[in-house]
Amino acid sequence: MADSYTARHYGDRAQDYVVSAVHSQGGDLDRIERLVAGKGLQRVLDLGCGGGHVTYRLAPHVEEVVACDITASMLQAVAHEAARQNLNNVTTIQAPAEELPFDAGTFDAVFCRFSTHHWSDALTGLREARRVLAPAGMALFIDVTAPSSALLDSWLQSMELLRDISHVRDYSSAEWTAFLGQADFALEAFQTHRLRMDFASWVARTKALIEQTVAIRSLQQTAPEAVKRYFEIEADGSFMIDVGSFQVTPL
Repeated sequence: MADSYTARHYGDRAQDYVVSAVHSQGGDLDRIERLVAGKGLQRVLDLGCGGGHVTYRLAPHVEEVVACDITASMLQAVAHEAARQNLNNVTTIQAPAEELPFDAGTFDAVFCRFSTHHWSDALTGLREARRVLAPAGMALFIDVTAPSSALLDSWLQSMELLRDISHVRDYSSAEWTAFLGQADFALEAFQTHRLRMDFASWVARTKALIEQTVAIRSLQQTAPEAVKRYFEIEADGSFMIDVGSFQVTPL
């Protein structure tokens, strides 16, 4: 497999994401579980599985979960945690979203949570997700969404990149809708919610250097009032982001 910039920077962060409160909790995980419970699904894909929290919710309700990520250490951590939870139907596969090693129509469902903003080519990754999804299948993509305002978008991407140099882009809802259509998905449902990012744990998860942390705080403290209001930036740097959930089916 070709060297991955993202994989290199996430290699030593795996356990931090397994235990991350932001990633291991949330109503979106409850929604994922409700979507599969009692449906008799056979094989499902957790695309860009990270710390594996979607996998752990899916496993009790399906025949097999394939947890796919570009970072080997993430997959090792997921396999270890799945074994600890006695989830014996979890398989791990290392691959980029843009080059999935699966036949067309392999999966009854595809789930992807907080991963797309790391992909080098989001549209290609979504097209691959569509290709490996069964014709009657469903998919759910969840990620941070950027504001439509150019000002707010620029400040969000700047904070994200300073905190994590493997960050590519948080896409707006309009960009998501366009990509999904180009990937031959039909949007069935869209939900959005706000999520508070605790600053200390947010920068700790990516092992941000002190100069990166200082730069982010400087950006926050000197931001226009419109930016401070929108992201609800707190005295300690904690702030709010938008998260979008896109439930789709194949066209």
